[in-house]
Amino acid sequence: MNGEGRLLAPLVPTRGYFPDFLTPAEGLLGMTDALAALRETPARRLHEELGRLSTASRPFPSWIRAMADGDTRALGRLAGILQRYYEAAVAPYWPRVQSRIEADRATRGRALLDGGADRLLASLPPMMRWRPPVLEADYPVDRDLHLGGRGLLLLPSYFCRRTPVTFHNSELTPVLVYPVEHQSPRLTPQVPPERSLGRLVGQTRSEILQGIGVGCTTSELARRADVSLASASQHATVLRDAGLLVTLRQGNAVLHTLTPLGAALLRGARPAEAAAYERLG
Repeated sequence: MNGEGRLLAPLVPTRGYFPDFLTPAEGLLGMTDALAALRETPARRLHEELGRLSTASRPFPSWIRAMADGDTRALGRLAGILQRYYEAAVAPYWPRVQSRIEADRATRGRALLDGGADRLLASLPPMMRWRPPVLEADYPVDRDLHLGGRGLLLLPSYFCRRTPVTFHNSELTPVLVYPVEHQSPRLTPQVPPERSLGRLVGQTRSEILQGIGVGCTTSELARRADVSLASASQHATVLRDAGLLVTLRQGNAVLHTLTPLGAALLRGARPAEAAAYERLG
């Protein structure tokens, strides 16, 4: 664990409660907005949420105790630690993370278009079960979250594993963070990118990439590229091995979406984030 990780460990236990203020709604707009919102956390909220955490963990370091007492300098220090941790542990891998998130969003969006909210909720990962009018979820504790006419924001997460996560404070905007599907290495063996990219030639695969759009099934891909279903599946496999698309299974069908690298190739550019993705393989 790096220095930032050790400093953050008391605030984010491996199990159980962690403060809601660490995940502000502004995080949807990016890291800069999230940290700005965190710096504006009211002292009363800091005291309440950190006080709840202190009863379930070891004694806090002095700087966290100061933050619980409303010290704005300590809150600024936390923002700096989070920024450095993000740059070291998340940013280098962001293109890969983003490709999985976008693949999940395409899957949920397709379900919504095909069958409305019922189909969308029924398409969620197996740790969640839609039994109208209740969405059941595997959760570490027995808890009911009543929307009371409010909407529910569904957020796919690359780092969330096994069970969904929601805010402890039920008065906050209802949010359900759920795990994205992670491909099994046994089922999808990694192919060296240089070998797969060397096979990526020809007009047909170019048409396949262009035909994916915002996401499509293998059957739709075959129609768009005017090739057989078997040919479309074969080309999609090569493109997936090369890191240019992501495939998620949805029932008896699969949905293909572009990765940042695949989108960059279609734009005829190689931005820094695409190069970083390629290095990750």
